[in-house]
Amino acid sequence: MTQVFNRSADTWLRFGLFSLMVGLIGGLAVALMFDRSDYRTDRGWVVDQPIPFSHAHHAGELGIDCRYCHASVETSAEAGLPPTYTCMSCHSQIWSDSDVLEPLRRSLRERIPLHWQRVAKLPDYVYFHHAVHVQAGVACVSCHGPVDRMPLLSKSEPLNMGQCLACHRDPAPNLRPRELVTQMDWSTDEDRRKMGRRLMKVYHINPVGLTDCGGAP
Repeated sequence: MTQVFNRSADTWLRFGLFSLMVGLIGGLAVALMFDRSDYRTDRGWVVDQPIPFSHAHHAGELGIDCRYCHASVETSAEAGLPPTYTCMSCHSQIWSDSDVLEPLRRSLRERIPLHWQRVAKLPDYVYFHHAVHVQAGVACVSCHGPVDRMPLLSKSEPLNMGQCLACHRDPAPNLRPRELVTQMDWSTDEDRRKMGRRLMKVYHINPVGLTDCGGAP
């Protein structure tokens, strides 16, 4: 009887199956690495803005509180962006002739708001309420990083589902007195977990249900 397959057929079949398995596993690994990469999450990337606003100068050197510009962060789902007249309350007298601030002056003259580009983006299906977190003692730096040291604002954290769930499962170490949420360099000698558990009682934070889709506070 004539031999249908040559002697090397079995070897090539095994090699092909092995290569296929390696390719599938490698492809899965690459996909997982890409999903967690800074390229995918935009962490560390700077977004072009109508004016190169420096948080390092305003929040760091000048010590301007976050709430001066993000005025609704304690009462609304959105932190809010400063209207032109808020910026001009200072820059009508300081750097009033600077070329780099011409878009700001034009915004005031033409009464057209500046179009700031969002840096910390969440998917459309995610509902995040700033006031709920701020009133619970979650600091700005926890999600936005040390903005007082950023000449140009960039995304400091991945802000993905894993990060949110980790905090919701164990919120205590991430809490501080709510009057200190905007202080970038705040620290304490008290054990953070112990303090956090105490604050959870003070702020009526119920750990049951924090990981439910409803996100009950």
